Amino acid sequence: MNQTTMEITDLLSKEGLADAIWNRWDNWNNQRAGWVAEKEELRNFVFATDTSHTVSDEGVPWKNKTTLPKICQIRDNLHANYLSALFPNDDWLRWEGYTLDAELKTKRDAIQAYMSNKVREGNLRQVVSNLLYDYIDYGISIADVKWCDERKVDKETGEEVAGYVGPKVVRVSPHDICFDPTAPSFENTPKITRSLMRFGELKMMAMRDDSPWIRQAIKYADETRSKIGSYKKDDFNKAAGYTVDGFGNLYEYYQSGYVEVLEFEGTLHDPDSDELLDDYIITVIDRQLVIRKEPIPAWKRNGFKVFASWRKRPDNLYGMGPLDNLVGMQYRIDHLENAKADAWDLVVTPMFKIIGDVDEFEFYPGGEVHIAEGGDVQPLAVPAQALQVNNEIMGLMQMMEEFAGAPKQAMGIRTPGEKTAFEVQSLENAAGRIFQEKITQFEVELLEPLLNNMLHMAVKHLDGGDVLRVMDDDLGVAQFMSITKEDITAKGKLRPIGARHFAHRAQLIQNLSGIANTGVWPKIEPHMSDKALAKLVEDSLQLQRFALVSDNAGLMDKAESQRLMNQIQEDLSVESETPLEGELPTEGIPPEMM
Repeated sequence: MNQTTMEITDLLSKEGLADAIWNRWDNWNNQRAGWVAEKEELRNFVFATDTSHTVSDEGVPWKNKTTLPKICQIRDNLHANYLSALFPNDDWLRWEGYTLDAELKTKRDAIQAYMSNKVREGNLRQVVSNLLYDYIDYGISIADVKWCDERKVDKETGEEVAGYVGPKVVRVSPHDICFDPTAPSFENTPKITRSLMRFGELKMMAMRDDSPWIRQAIKYADETRSKIGSYKKDDFNKAAGYTVDGFGNLYEYYQSGYVEVLEFEGTLHDPDSDELLDDYIITVIDRQLVIRKEPIPAWKRNGFKVFASWRKRPDNLYGMGPLDNLVGMQYRIDHLENAKADAWDLVVTPMFKIIGDVDEFEFYPGGEVHIAEGGDVQPLAVPAQALQVNNEIMGLMQMMEEFAGAPKQAMGIRTPGEKTAFEVQSLENAAGRIFQEKITQFEVELLEPLLNNMLHMAVKHLDGGDVLRVMDDDLGVAQFMSITKEDITAKGKLRPIGARHFAHRAQLIQNLSGIANTGVWPKIEPHMSDKALAKLVEDSLQLQRFALVSDNAGLMDKAESQRLMNQIQEDLSVESETPLEGELPTEGIPPEMM
């Protein structure tokens, strides 16, 4: 080995802990290669514009290339209904205190107001929308919580420009994280998250977060790339024995301007110090140097990352998605559609059976064919069955909807037969059980722990106070509330009730209307609160934005109408007693003089 190769080998030498983390990432990533290939095939079907994107031309029996995007339509419908179920209205978040102090109205209002503000300003709905796409496409959805301070100082005026300050939910791509799929739960498995960023993005991160490990990463990356720039590619190839994901070799990686960061969370043995690192976060740059090694800064073990899967597999954390089993049926639908199109093409432009001596001819309307004695030209008939596959295609599409757990009535699909109101409601509830279970599962496994992690991070990082804009439910006006760290510190849990609220909302009004039309209603009406009933109807029908319900609003409207009516009657009375212009008063004049 020459001196140059020795220098490069020394430059690329890895720490034992960094090597252990990289080997574990490489092992877990290779184990899921089949899963990655399945998801790539599914993605091709979802976004295909024709069958050339999903199947190879070799061995395909049809000439037409049409694809019927049924998988894509099911995906969009599931996403729209899932999102509507999670966020049916603005009042979908509840605080449940575990102590008497935590259940005080002031404490509850402060926590709910703070979290509602951060959920809205932190754009949680959009992040959850992307997480739902992961839930549908990959069968798993992973998210994390970060503390963000987006304020900045204007360089010209020196004034601080306002920006979002608080906890924010971050989507973690299933491709960018690896874990042990055989672990009993996601919380109990170590996790390695891979980030690939440009050198400039790393410097921007240092400007937003003044953590020592980021400054060390920038210093190391800068020094390494400066040294490597003095070597040639051929010298580098002699020393490098492995590649980096997404790059041909290490030389191309270092020249690309990208920096790879591996972040390990969990428990790991350090081969360098022979120490067991329990519940640690370890950051490795360029798969060579450990730049951060510290206990995970979270209130629970294994950090803030949360996980949900659509269809759970036994002894495997990588769940299935609702579309996974439909790929073969989508191929079958495209096959039938294109085979039918080919058959119609043969009807319009048929093949001919030529018998005997026939001159060359062109096939067009009004064309002539010259046939010698004993010759004949006959079009080959297409089997009628080849043109009658629409019913089979529709049947396959309907089965795909059922297999994906899509709610029929919510999708606008009318089930056949005459039904009473209660029968319709019963069928809707039964048809939507899979849908309801899957979205409630997402809400419980992912959204609920995310919200509580956001609150914990706010308690940890909130410095001073925060001023929030809130709406007064009684007065319907905007108010500003000052929130401190003590205001949101309490023992309890945040619970999203969107999906669970969506489940019973569908039948609540129908059942209430049914009771109101029976003899039971007069007996229970004296014990019913009109205000509470109005709030129930407003909440169930999502009428909050119309501001229809407020204390005694109907009485106030009637009083205002009656007051206006009295004023109009009084004005008419005065007008009737006032003589018109030019008329003489007749009061006191004898009749004979009139």
